[in-house]
Amino acid sequence: MESLLKYKLIDKKEELITNEDGSTITFVKWAGGKSQLINQLRLLFPKKIERYFEPFVGSGAVFFYLAQNYTLNYAMLSDINKELINTYRVIRDDVKNLINLLRKHTKKHQVTPNAYYYNVRSQEIKHMLPSERAARFVYLNKTCYNGLYRVNAKNKFNVPLGISENPAILQEDKLIKCSKLLQNVSLKQMSFDKTVNYVKSGDFIYLDPPYHPNGNNFTSYQKDKFLEEEHKKLFEIFKKLDAKGCLCMVSNSNTKFIKDLYKDYFQSIVKARRMINCNGNGRGETEELVITNNN
Repeated sequence: MESLLKYKLIDKKEELITNEDGSTITFVKWAGGKSQLINQLRLLFPKKIERYFEPFVGSGAVFFYLAQNYTLNYAMLSDINKELINTYRVIRDDVKNLINLLRKHTKKHQVTPNAYYYNVRSQEIKHMLPSERAARFVYLNKTCYNGLYRVNAKNKFNVPLGISENPAILQEDKLIKCSKLLQNVSLKQMSFDKTVNYVKSGDFIYLDPPYHPNGNNFTSYQKDKFLEEEHKKLFEIFKKLDAKGCLCMVSNSNTKFIKDLYKDYFQSIVKARRMINCNGNGRGETEELVITNNN
């Protein structure tokens, strides 16, 4: 196959799209989240999207942008992270109860932040109601170090308390808006490879996996790492989606491994500022690769 490799540097100085004008919102901080990149990514989105799939949903920044700027007839958001998907479902179906629970977390955190944080972090969640698990998830996300989601080998959240003296634990307006945008959206806890069972020609699929390691990022926030074999598996899924006639977009590190893997597809470079990083020297502006199967 003749190589289609093309590089484009997307200018991030175009007209900015910000939370203030309602173009994109999120309810959690997420490593690799795309809120800050929407202004660049939007230039690569299809002009028309009717059915949308996002198998590594994370903070959902891309979905929330698309839901406000496109007429989506159907959307499926999925992730392997059980607690994240539970939180999406609670925001969609029971947001008022979630808001009340977060209000309680806020009051208790203000009294004894250190003791309260570690008490909540140590709680056993298997007997909690879905709304209680979601409130715990959001509370920990807003108060932990850098908003990082990370679990240990026993699948226990183990991030230390963050340094913010006044964390935004409850953002009621955002939660209500997210809830409205999530109505009628399908939410599934599943691995990315299952997506091919739901899509059809013309669907748009955005894939935002844990990035291929380049020395400046984490490889996984679950107990199982996402390394080269997993990226090769993702590439095979990308090819299957392409063969089905889907419109596909992948975000990843700008590394030789990823560039070579997707050498027959269109590649663009975007620039991001990353504050969540395993290497303090690696924080700051970095180049990321965006791959599409249509130009």
